[in-house]
Amino acid sequence: MAGDPYKELGVSRGASADEIKKAFRKLAKELHPDKNLGNRDADERFKRVTAAFDLLGDAEKRAKFDRGEIDADGREQFRGFGGGGPQPGAGGNPFGQGGAQRGGFDNVDLDDLFGGMFGGGARPGARGGFSSRGQDVKATLEISLEDSISGATRRIQFSDGRTLDVTIPKGAADGQTIRLRGQGAPGVSGRSEAGDALITLKLASHPIFQRDGADLTMDLPVSLPDAVLGGKIPVRTPEGTVNMTIPSGSSSGKVLRLKGRGAFVGGKRGDLLAKLMIQLPEAPDEALTKLAQTMRDKGGYRPWRD
Repeated sequence: MAGDPYKELGVSRGASADEIKKAFRKLAKELHPDKNLGNRDADERFKRVTAAFDLLGDAEKRAKFDRGEIDADGREQFRGFGGGGPQPGAGGNPFGQGGAQRGGFDNVDLDDLFGGMFGGGARPGARGGFSSRGQDVKATLEISLEDSISGATRRIQFSDGRTLDVTIPKGAADGQTIRLRGQGAPGVSGRSEAGDALITLKLASHPIFQRDGADLTMDLPVSLPDAVLGGKIPVRTPEGTVNMTIPSGSSSGKVLRLKGRGAFVGGKRGDLLAKLMIQLPEAPDEALTKLAQTMRDKGGYRPWRD
């Protein structure tokens, strides 16, 4: 760094620990690389200010610097027997025999300091400098119910034109966030690590299935003969078609359950609930019409009278 760290921070040699910290915060916000992209002068000044705080923010280093034992870069100063550097109590040390004021910086965590100022972007670098990690980028990816259950690979495009292939894990849940390391914004000047891409999954609505927690519900059309006589009919599930047994004498509204064919919530899978909906033929059926007429004439089954 060279030069005078007190001048870099714009404080006097008698400045308190709080005054030095306050001056550093102010300058760091003004000069941080995230706010001065491509500005080399600001970048260099930011490094010098950070190095100055690294020295003056450490009570032991500050005391050694004030006594002339180290230079502004923290290197030891070797002097002859005749002296030549500021001595304790001399003009080079305004604090007298006690050395620099202690306390205030011994427990300062620079990660916490910069985390609060820049959202965790700044990290200590070599020789007191700081490198700025690239910003995380966030996006929402809409996926189908089938993708969330069976897993898939889907492509997403960011506003800067970049595309990424996102692997959807089996059993992914609505609102789940996938972190892609190093796929966010690049670090400042390419000298530090890139941020991450945070992809939040959103389940699209489905034309057949409705979600009820981990369970899925659906309306299942059945013919009148299947409802009366029973039998096996094909049922669509998120993973393909399976056969379901319809009990004889089933009415519309009866709910049948397929275990473990629902969605995932909290890592657990629910069931598929199929609500039977008796469906008559679209074209007139003479035999069915005669049967219905006969039942009516005989005063047959009328559920509203039960």
